[in-house]
Amino acid sequence: MRGWIAPRLLPKWWCYQPSTLEGLMAVITRSPDCTGTIRTDLGAIFVSLELSRSTWLVTSLSPGGGEKMSRHQVDGGDLAGLLERFATLRRKAEARTGRRFPVIVVQEAGLDGFWIHRALEAEGIESHVVDPASIAMPRRRRRTKTDRIDGEMLVRTLLAFKRGEPRVCAMVKAPTPEHEDRRPLVRERQELTAERVRAVNRIKGLLFAQGIRDYRPLRRDRRQRLAELRGGDGRALGPHLQAQLARLLERLELLLEQLKALLAALKALAAEAQAAAAGTDAAVMARLLEIKGIGLGFASVLFTEGLFRPFANRRQVAAYAGLAPTPWRSGTIDYEQGVSKAGNPRLRATLIQLALAVAAPSAADRTQPLVPRPGQAERRPLQKVMITALARKLLVAVWKYVTQGVDIEGMAMTTA
Repeated sequence: MRGWIAPRLLPKWWCYQPSTLEGLMAVITRSPDCTGTIRTDLGAIFVSLELSRSTWLVTSLSPGGGEKMSRHQVDGGDLAGLLERFATLRRKAEARTGRRFPVIVVQEAGLDGFWIHRALEAEGIESHVVDPASIAMPRRRRRTKTDRIDGEMLVRTLLAFKRGEPRVCAMVKAPTPEHEDRRPLVRERQELTAERVRAVNRIKGLLFAQGIRDYRPLRRDRRQRLAELRGGDGRALGPHLQAQLARLLERLELLLEQLKALLAALKALAAEAQAAAAGTDAAVMARLLEIKGIGLGFASVLFTEGLFRPFANRRQVAAYAGLAPTPWRSGTIDYEQGVSKAGNPRLRATLIQLALAVAAPSAADRTQPLVPRPGQAERRPLQKVMITALARKLLVAVWKYVTQGVDIEGMAMTTA
């Protein structure tokens, strides 16, 4: 039989070697006392969830069921139906083996966020959220992809993760509801700022086509000046154009009011951080505001997008921001591909802006041009490499300051 080894060739505590990952489940129920570097005593029901708007595909592997995975569908958003499916899996596994097993669930991070993960943990179910980009995939030119295949691959990944195999995947650390509630403040402000820029450019573009170049939509007297405008040929603006500009100004004024409200909310968040006790996550933002050159905008992005999370070392910090290096080394080939860009794009963009602000004074005083390394000019400009490296160093230095109290060399503190 495929996957079996003669018993006389093996120790007494190990009667056969399974040929697949699913076959390991049979070993789990028979030899719970096996010890080794990688755990094999994982008596549990392993479940993966493939989530979509209409249906949830539940793929499970249960003890006593051999190597066969079962698949069931639940209506999208039906949490009660999902819990009932888990209860059915428990009853069937208990009927086959005479033992009760816990349920371990895995799902990919995506559109559904973390509410399912929190609901499962509230029910006492072990739940994991995996980064889908960290799962090893076949390298065929045209690989097959279906929900069934993805569900089975998630179960295999969960099995390997629970056995303790190193670097099999990257599990996402779910933020707390409080952290998720703070994050929209910064993101919505960035979105509204981009909409404000588009509205201003649209107004200026319409007036430029009439020969008007000096109109400023952000001034307080914008409506009074709009009524007094004359085109480049001396004619008054047409009624339809004036109506369109009036509607655009209404949208712009609404955006300005919303931006003002968001700024007040950010100031309240900063005041709350100032009053927070030392050692709490809210105190991180207060420490950021102590650094001269980091204002409310930079501090709010750094705090809500990254530094509220715990990191074990500086490599994790750089990787989370997408500033980790990605070398390509094989034999005689030694090539640096640049930063990974696999992390938080908002945090990375803010750090690049901060690095440009820090490097601007020194760049203005520099008299000697930068001399690129051999072959550097053909690959990418050296200035971009230096700014990216500076952004990474700034992030690591700021992280050490706010979490460990390590002073930044040459750092100036703001006045009270």
